[in-house]
Amino acid sequence: MRRSGAPSQLFGNAMKKPRFVPPGASASYFVPEPKPLTPKPVSCNTLNTIQRTLSSPVVNKSTLNVEAKPSQTAPSVSKALARVLGATESKENESEAKYQNTGSEDRTEDKNAAGENKSPQWDPESPRTPQPSAGSEGVSGGAQDGVCYFSVVWCKASKKKHKRWEGDAVLVTRGRSVVLKDMEGKDIGKGSGYKVSELASLSEGETLMIGGKEVEVMGIISAEDFAKGRCFQEVQTDSVESNTKPAPPPSHRSASKPFCPPTMVGGAGRPDTKAEKEQVYSPLHNPLAPGALVMPRPSSNHQWLHNKSGLPVVDVVVDPHLSTHLRPHQREGILFLYECVMGMRAVGRCGAILADEMGLGKTLQSVALSWMLLKQGPYGGKPVTKRILVVTPGSLVQNWKAEFTKWLGRERINIFTVDQDHRIEQFVLSPLHNVLVISYEMLLRCLEQIQKVEFGLIICDEGHRLKNSSIKTSSALSSLSCSRRVILSGTPVQNDLQEFYAIIEFVNPGILGSSTAYRKVYEEPILRSRQPSCTEEERVLGEERAAELSRLTGMFILRRTQEIINSYLPPRLDWTLFCELSPLQHQLYKHLLSHRVFRACLQGYSQTNMHLACITALKKLCNHPGLLHISVKERTDRGSVESSLYEGLTDLFPESYSSAEFSSEDSGKLMVLSDLLSAIRHLSPSDRVVLVSNYTQTLDLLQDLCVHMGYTFCRLDGHTPTSQRQRLVDTFNSPYSQNFVFLLSSKAGGVGLNLIGASHLVLYDIDWNPANDIQAMARVWRDGQKKTVHIYRLLTAGTLEERIFQRQVSKQGLSGTVVDLGKGAEHTSFSTNELQDLFSLTDTPCLTHDLLNCDCSADGSVSEEAVEEAEHVSHRPCQLGRQGDRKEASQKHLSMSELMRWRHFSGDTHTFSDPYLDHARSHITFAFQTTISHTTQ
Repeated sequence: MRRSGAPSQLFGNAMKKPRFVPPGASASYFVPEPKPLTPKPVSCNTLNTIQRTLSSPVVNKSTLNVEAKPSQTAPSVSKALARVLGATESKENESEAKYQNTGSEDRTEDKNAAGENKSPQWDPESPRTPQPSAGSEGVSGGAQDGVCYFSVVWCKASKKKHKRWEGDAVLVTRGRSVVLKDMEGKDIGKGSGYKVSELASLSEGETLMIGGKEVEVMGIISAEDFAKGRCFQEVQTDSVESNTKPAPPPSHRSASKPFCPPTMVGGAGRPDTKAEKEQVYSPLHNPLAPGALVMPRPSSNHQWLHNKSGLPVVDVVVDPHLSTHLRPHQREGILFLYECVMGMRAVGRCGAILADEMGLGKTLQSVALSWMLLKQGPYGGKPVTKRILVVTPGSLVQNWKAEFTKWLGRERINIFTVDQDHRIEQFVLSPLHNVLVISYEMLLRCLEQIQKVEFGLIICDEGHRLKNSSIKTSSALSSLSCSRRVILSGTPVQNDLQEFYAIIEFVNPGILGSSTAYRKVYEEPILRSRQPSCTEEERVLGEERAAELSRLTGMFILRRTQEIINSYLPPRLDWTLFCELSPLQHQLYKHLLSHRVFRACLQGYSQTNMHLACITALKKLCNHPGLLHISVKERTDRGSVESSLYEGLTDLFPESYSSAEFSSEDSGKLMVLSDLLSAIRHLSPSDRVVLVSNYTQTLDLLQDLCVHMGYTFCRLDGHTPTSQRQRLVDTFNSPYSQNFVFLLSSKAGGVGLNLIGASHLVLYDIDWNPANDIQAMARVWRDGQKKTVHIYRLLTAGTLEERIFQRQVSKQGLSGTVVDLGKGAEHTSFSTNELQDLFSLTDTPCLTHDLLNCDCSADGSVSEEAVEEAEHVSHRPCQLGRQGDRKEASQKHLSMSELMRWRHFSGDTHTFSDPYLDHARSHITFAFQTTISHTTQ
């Protein structure tokens, strides 16, 4: 039968029993009759690839005698497959013998029920694929609760003798019904009314009609493989180089002639060949020196694939000039990055995601990796790459150049940065520059010229920008031919699994299949399992798929938390301050909530854009009424759609009110900030402050405050030229700087900047995404900081801001981990109940404290009962991408139960135990405080 249409027929089907007949032993080789197959724990294409790798490509006389004894080769093949696939866990291995015994009994009962003739028992020493063990969820063989899974090929029903199969599929039988799924997980056929005995006796080679399709069974799939989604995988994703068996036997290469390139066949090439043989290959740096950081040597299989010239393997050693400055976690990070980009962790996959939290030295690790690949390589010491591309936000271009210069010096490496004065054409023509640093925006402009350059490594700083594969930036970077891709991100994707897929697809294209297959196989089952109304079967399936997704991606994602460097940093005091509304704010807030536009939102009559307009109006009012007054004037004059929202607001402002005239008394938060800055200036004249806001208009307001109070300041926002941003940072960090305040836009410079010249940071407004706030608050608590750091987050009590804060810290909100499974961005859409909660005003010192049901005295003391209660609250473990640090001491992202561990202060308490806040307490209604230091871990 000709089967040329399905991939399993073109490349072989791993679900079939191997039919290999060793030379010289064909007469004694017994071929059993067709019978029901035992489950195979791998997908067809994955196992097929591994089997081709494990088999010798050339059969010579020395291998004939060995292959004539399959019982001797079976253990090595089985062990290699088990290590490569990693399909079973340690607890499953313990029950493997029990599973095989029960499996053979089940097969005997099936045969007797079907009336089959007695056939030889399977020999455990025969060259078969290792059998999966029973999973912890009760998975046994290919059936669970009467459900069976089969690997099949399908085609449209016809009476032709020679059928052309159209594709592979997975057949699921349950009782008297069947479902046919394609390799993307979509249902392509359903049927019912079959005989139970007919479905129970399905075996290899048997056919079945499902609607208008005819299928032929190729093998049985275990319930474990279906639950984990492995049967839908079409690429080799789980082969770890360090665990693979050497593909070719050592005698094979000596038996064949060495490969000679066509250009060296002539006489002119032979002297060079002799010179190469006489050349002595040695590492660039001494691998035996004390403290030397030596990279792992490639496996035999890696050498077979990548060392075609047969060059000797030499040690790759990190330059001692760098390794002496590396901390233990940074040394581990460089090892991880090297293994990933060299394809040692996953066969044919050269991407990596370094998802360390802020301040752990991702830039230094990248500099060390780049310098190592530019100067060294495992094969003959030849450099792995000649040129490297670093893509970064515009505000960090000069910072990257400064970091290369800081660690390597100008005499070792030349860095080319693209800006108004330096054009990309100069880099293309220059042989002196090895590293190109360019912003994401400039990359789009210069894409055509960049595509002409052959880069050996691409590093994307703040790579969470690539969470949408449809944007121009992602498409531009994906169009570059370089396969070695590294993403750096302190706050990876938070919103949904599609964003996670986009970022994985960029670093290792195709590892999770197509977008449709990923959605059907992983995303939808995982999301269903997190719904309160899900069935037990859906919950178990979702957990299995999530675990499998974590296993597939965990090989090339490294995540460490900031606790690693706490011992190197001074203490950090985090304050969340709840500020009271001013009388004008209170009056305007109540008027807005009773406005007809807000009522229409609550009744579901308005569109989503009006919801966002209402939320924006409330956030501006919380910052300062003057910001709302500006919007009222602008919208009313233009007659925009949102103008109806601001009807009647002008009458509520005093007649003499003008947004151009500065007044701190109109905003509760601004009064707290004004008192706080005055206290810092008076008590610690040498200390400096960073003020962070999400909005340019708010920065204008804070700038007016600095001018009014007579404080010297500098400002970095979206209008600051890229070429001047690093200069601003360096000037502020200088011990001789005269600036007291650094005004920072979180959108323009909230990531990557080191502002260690300041020891106080005030986050004036809050963002829906906690990752943005976490990034902004980490600007001052970084390597090089010598003073105790004070972080102040200002919130207006009882308003929209406090409810956004609750969504950040509650388990229902964004968790700040790599991916929060099943929770979309909070600001994209809102239910009516959510809007009713958001559009409300509560007259209470702290609504969050009320929701905690905490009976503390609110004087800063932490009750033991509250701590014990918080310890008993279970935390959902992170399910994706947290490979680096999964210890108990790892940082828990802030949750409502974690707030019970914080110190609670009422606004009328005797003291805040903070001299600065004691001077600014008159407008603070409540405060939460925690201290982060290595002594508290």
